[in-house]
Amino acid sequence: MASVPKAVVKKWEKVREFTLGLPGAVEEFPWGPEDCVAKVNKKIFVFLGDTEGDYPPSVTVKLKDEALHGHAMAAPGAVPAGYGLGKAGWVQIPLAEKGAPSAEVLCEWVEESYRTVAPKKLVAELDGKN
Repeated sequence: MASVPKAVVKKWEKVREFTLGLPGAVEEFPWGPEDCVAKVNKKIFVFLGDTEGDYPPSVTVKLKDEALHGHAMAAPGAVPAGYGLGKAGWVQIPLAEKGAPSAEVLCEWVEESYRTVAPKKLVAELDGKN
């Protein structure tokens, strides 16, 4: 694969840093080093992939809110996640597409995905931080 532009790597790193700062979030690599995911309470809330693998960098989040889901699906190159996850509201958003969402927007979507999976106690902790 061609090298990933530095701006895309920076965006991915910002999103990863935000993700891992959420209460109870842990990083795991269930399918190898190129498949970074973040979990809370042993449940995946974001697929982060990586910036050095065979696939272009992307972020995959679960968005139950119709407006947010529609917004994410409107992002350039966005597709319902594979393996049937798209039916449950998971959206894969490429980071290197022209006009791709900003890190700030991606972090909002990551937070929303976190809220759909995290225990109420951790969501309350997150709300207390804001």
